[in-house]
Amino acid sequence: MEKQSHLLLWKAVFVLIIIGLGFGIYAGSKSIDYTWRWERIPQYIINTEATTVRAPFDGTATIEKGNRLVVTSDYGDDPLVIKKFDNLLVGHGDLVFEGDPLVEVENWNIGPLTWGLVMTLQLSVVSLVFAVVIGLFAGLARISSNPALRYLSITYIELIRGTPLLVQIFIFYFFIGTVLDLDRFTAGVAALSVFTGAYIAEIVRSGIQSISPGQMEAARSLGMNYVQAMVNVILPQAFKRTLPPMAGQFINLIKDSSLVSVISITDLTKAGREVVSSTFAPFEVWFAVALMYLVLTGALSWAIQRLEKRLSASD
Repeated sequence: MEKQSHLLLWKAVFVLIIIGLGFGIYAGSKSIDYTWRWERIPQYIINTEATTVRAPFDGTATIEKGNRLVVTSDYGDDPLVIKKFDNLLVGHGDLVFEGDPLVEVENWNIGPLTWGLVMTLQLSVVSLVFAVVIGLFAGLARISSNPALRYLSITYIELIRGTPLLVQIFIFYFFIGTVLDLDRFTAGVAALSVFTGAYIAEIVRSGIQSISPGQMEAARSLGMNYVQAMVNVILPQAFKRTLPPMAGQFINLIKDSSLVSVISITDLTKAGREVVSSTFAPFEVWFAVALMYLVLTGALSWAIQRLEKRLSASD
């Protein structure tokens, strides 16, 4: 009973801290005299605004059977026939002029922020696949007995980890991309993959070296060669141990993908800047962008936690 009350006390402290942070944000917004306009944001995520169809010429509107609108031109042009619409803005026999609204069609369109989220997801998934492959081979080369492979791996890891990702993106796009004729998306994926692969290589190396050397010796004594022992014995155990740092690196990859906006890839960050320039609502837009990034990283974190539980249950 005492333990339960102690737990409730600390939960209450957590709630009070969250409320305090919320009040601090509210008080801060009041101190800068900012007018919040959250109603502007939903249309840039999912746009439900009706599309207006306008008359392409001067003519006469006729409503035929089946609720079909026909606009006959005064100049002999082919008549305009509209079969499906939601709101009719003219009556039977009305005279219409070029540019006059005729009907409204309600539809759902993906907004620019959602398109940016899709691009960020594409960049992250493709980069993640290549980064894991690069990191796995670089990590194995890092502990190889072959000096050439080991030194090449060390050089790659130290060079990539010692330079900023933003600089690498510029190099991949303006230099390597120009030489190899790479488009923006490919150059961005290459930069993210190579950068993340260097960190994954060190995670793989530390995971493999955390396994007792006796595991490799036992596998070799059973007749396995080095590759078979590594694939069937060492790597499965190392994978379980490296899952938490791998998850952190995957989450960092999603957030690092925002830097590719500097080479005009319309990811979530660049889409946010474009929306800010058209709405003049920077706080609302950037809070919405942050929430969308949080949804991506939170979903990935939840999936990794589920995988960890399943792997721990299988031991």
